Amino acid sequence: MIARRTAALLAATVLAAALSACAPTASPTPSPTATGFASEEEAFAAAEATYRAYVDALNEVDLSDPATFEPVYALLSGEALDSEKRTLTQMHSDGWAVSGDTTLPAIFKGEGLGELVVCQNVSEVDVRDAEGTSQVAADRPDVFALEVRVAFDASSDTDARVAESQAVQDSRC
Repeated sequence: MIARRTAALLAATVLAAALSACAPTASPTPSPTATGFASEEEAFAAAEATYRAYVDALNEVDLSDPATFEPVYALLSGEALDSEKRTLTQMHSDGWAVSGDTTLPAIFKGEGLGELVVCQNVSEVDVRDAEGTSQVAADRPDVFALEVRVAFDASSDTDARVAESQAVQDSRC
């Protein structure tokens, strides 16, 4: 009787081992990055969406109406927010006007997580002072590159805010 139980137990063990060898390997579940995104691609998508939303909001600014600045401010943080507030407030105070839209022909991943290289086309944008004189430098390039860093922030509609940007040389733009 003991021999039969041992044989049955041995057969069950061998069968279980054989069946488990045929089972598919479990796929690892993605673990969130330090930003809370499941992948670098998701983080890049949030950063890109944030910058595009920022430019869309900036294109809607009416310098005579400070209420139109708020959607821009909502997409910024840190140095970028401080700088934009100073700039828009001064332009409003000086009675300047802006016309035309900025477009984004290309956005590339930057070196680090949350960093972008943005090609920005400002060929249609004009800024005029209270007397109607254009304040756009004659040598301003129509398209230029910006290195942009976003800060990931779950409280933002886009899960990020533009934290800083600076003009750079990039042959892709």
